Amino acid sequence: MRILAIGDVVGTAGCEFLRSRLPKLKKTEQIDLVVANGENSANGNGITPESAKYIFSSGVDIITGGNHSFRRHEIFGMYDESPFLLRPANYPKRTTPGRGYTIYDMGRIRVGIINLLGCTYMESLENPFDEADRIIGELETKIIIVDFHAEATSEKLALGYYLDGRVSAIFGTHTHVQTADERIFGRGTGYITDVGMTGPDESVLGVEPTLAIRKFREKLPVRFETARGPCRMDCIIFDIDERSGMTMSLKCIQIR
Repeated sequence: MRILAIGDVVGTAGCEFLRSRLPKLKKTEQIDLVVANGENSANGNGITPESAKYIFSSGVDIITGGNHSFRRHEIFGMYDESPFLLRPANYPKRTTPGRGYTIYDMGRIRVGIINLLGCTYMESLENPFDEADRIIGELETKIIIVDFHAEATSEKLALGYYLDGRVSAIFGTHTHVQTADERIFGRGTGYITDVGMTGPDESVLGVEPTLAIRKFREKLPVRFETARGPCRMDCIIFDIDERSGMTMSLKCIQIR
């Protein structure tokens, strides 16, 4: 089966570009399942019910999140209602709405999707390595996809090696820059440190450059706005063997 993972969708511009390009890509590449990170899909950052519904209706099957998943309080109820809107699994379970993993039943096969947040230079949460162990032990699916939303490339690579042979594929999100290190590990797990971003090409990670510059120069709070202009969609396709659950091939794509 072919699984498409799409980099962080940024603002209205990213949502609209996703809708304009995804249907053709799914048809051309014969995609079976689409996973997209949507934690920045609302203007300003965060995710709202409106932006989540827009992404779903554009052809995405699973939306994953990250450190901005709870920026907008209006999304909290939807986390509890939708089994396919995920937030990182290693947030405190007692106080956090929603779920960090799910199973997508496609009839002939069931796919497990896990969302995790890194701890290096990020929030102090449950250890993502331990959380991955726990969830994999609960999932009864041969195919498992992991979105690891993390800052440090070392943490992402370490988790990749740690889970090699136990999950089908791991794609990193958060840094909004597609890395050139896509690979298949020795035991069959497909991997990329960061899949990239869906949003304005001429931007600082999707943000209007002048605002990002002001933030770095003045060191004072700045209200970020999504940049304008032509967009791109960064993504990766994992071609997975349904019998073994391992990645047979992978391909990075940048659509402009």
